[in-house]
Amino acid sequence: MTTTHSIAPTLLVAIDISKRRHEVLIGIPGKKRRRRLTITNTLEDVRRLVFSLASYDLPVRIGFEATGNYHRPLAHHLGQAGFELKLISSVGLARTREALHNSWDKNDPKDAQVILHMLEIGAVQFFHDPLVTGVADI
Repeated sequence: MTTTHSIAPTLLVAIDISKRRHEVLIGIPGKKRRRRLTITNTLEDVRRLVFSLASYDLPVRIGFEATGNYHRPLAHHLGQAGFELKLISSVGLARTREALHNSWDKNDPKDAQVILHMLEIGAVQFFHDPLVTGVADI
C-alpha cells in the first residue's frame, strides 16, 4: 500500500529588510508570477502588508534576513498576525545569491528573489527573538 502525504499550499513571502523600506516578494501557490511590493518601515504600511497577506486565506511562511534591529518591529507584527517566521542566514543568502546569479552584485529586489528561493528549498532557520516574541529564555 502506498501512502501519500499532501502539503497544504502555503503563501511564501520573502522580505529584504532595510532601514527605511522593505522589498517584499510573494510566491503564490500554483502561480508562476510573483507579486512584488515595496513597503516603508511605518506602522501603516506594515498593517497594510499584514492585511494583504491575510486576504489570501492561506498559511503564510515569511523569510527574512535579520538586519541590525530593523527587522524587529516588522517581525513582531507579522508574528502577532500568526504568520510563520523563518530566518535566512546572511552567509547563506550571500553564497546562494552568488551561486544563482554568478556575481557579487547585490540589490534589494535580487535579495528578495534569493530569499524566496531559499524558502522554496527549505534553506531556512527557526526564528526566535525574545525581544520580538515577548518570551524570554530561561
